[in-house]
Amino acid sequence: MPTVAHPRKAAILFSGGPAPAANAVITAAASAFRRSGTEMIGFLYGYSGLSEYDAEKRPLVRGQDYLVFEDKDLQGLRNARGIFIGTSRTNPGKKIRGPGDLDDPAKTEPLLRVYRGMVELGVEALVSIGGDDTLKTANLLYEVQKRLPEGAPRVRVVHVPKTIDNDYRGIDFTFGFFTAVDVMARELLNLRADAKATKGYFVVETMGRKAGWLAYGVATAGEAHMVIAIEDVVGALALEEDVKDPVTGAVRKETRLHLDALADRVVDLILAREGRGKHYGTIVLAEGLAELLPTSYTAGIGRDEHGHLSLGKIDIGKLVAKLAGERYEARTGRAKKLTGVQLGYESRCAEPHAFDVMLGCQLGLGAYRAVVEQGLDGHMVSTTGQLDLRYVPFRDLVNPDTLKTEVRFIERGSDFHKLARAMETRLPEK
Repeated sequence: MPTVAHPRKAAILFSGGPAPAANAVITAAASAFRRSGTEMIGFLYGYSGLSEYDAEKRPLVRGQDYLVFEDKDLQGLRNARGIFIGTSRTNPGKKIRGPGDLDDPAKTEPLLRVYRGMVELGVEALVSIGGDDTLKTANLLYEVQKRLPEGAPRVRVVHVPKTIDNDYRGIDFTFGFFTAVDVMARELLNLRADAKATKGYFVVETMGRKAGWLAYGVATAGEAHMVIAIEDVVGALALEEDVKDPVTGAVRKETRLHLDALADRVVDLILAREGRGKHYGTIVLAEGLAELLPTSYTAGIGRDEHGHLSLGKIDIGKLVAKLAGERYEARTGRAKKLTGVQLGYESRCAEPHAFDVMLGCQLGLGAYRAVVEQGLDGHMVSTTGQLDLRYVPFRDLVNPDTLKTEVRFIERGSDFHKLARAMETRLPEK
């Protein structure tokens, strides 16, 4: 075991979108550190306060920028909804585009401001909780500190993976995923009953920006008749589009979603079910399909601090419902009721599933063990098997050339992929 000084003060920070069982992670980590004699603080609303830190003009204020955990804060918090310390999408590493930028004082200044704010408070270890963009930020904090002068104080950084999308490399399942699946699957079952009563169809958009884990899980548990995610944009559902790089002006080919082909596939489903005497159904689409829409559909849509499209403003469920309705009428001469619905936000702060609470607690405890027992820095906490802890170095999760994380997609032909395909309505082969 490495010999590392026990941290006198540690901090925890949550960044990005909410996820059920966030408070289980926070409680387990804070309790473990405090029991060991370490003072534990929580930075409020992600990096928002730290990013504004200035020793003279903008010092960090207790109660506004951070809190000091006390026993009363942690009592009964494990199963509570929401995020006790809040969150935001503030991104202090947004100017860093590659390894060379880590030596640029202007581009690293926001990250160093965060570092100086933590050092000013005496923080010696940081538990970062968040998605792949937050992992990227954690790695950047780790990397900029490697470039500090010898003898400068160090803040050790460990990261806990968070996303209800479950598209994280280095861990089997992320906390909040099963709760989100459960909440949206129950909503889908309600819509299924409505569709059956009214002889209609619902085209349901679920969260899942980059991969189809949520969509497949919701469709399977919610008894959908079709599910389409980013991983399914191949063959007839894919088309090639020329896209100009906004910086270099270079034109490159990119795969986009063929909306007409998708609308036809929905109509094929409706007709196949009508042939079996079924006049209703539900279809699940992953919201990330909007990222693959032809650029004519996404022009003018805003982006967040991490460069992501505001997918909620596109509403791909309503778009596909409209196109499929028109396609159905053109092919049959009859009208059919198709309604687009968005699901997702209601699941992010739902009461956590018992498994997610257990997983969150183990990850929070794992963060403590990584710092205190393992003496680690620059590692992500993970679990495998029966919640066995393991620790993954940032270098195994972050591309060294781009400093970006890589998404874990559903592998086509995998057992999970086959499960979703087996549970949906089988269409006649063309």
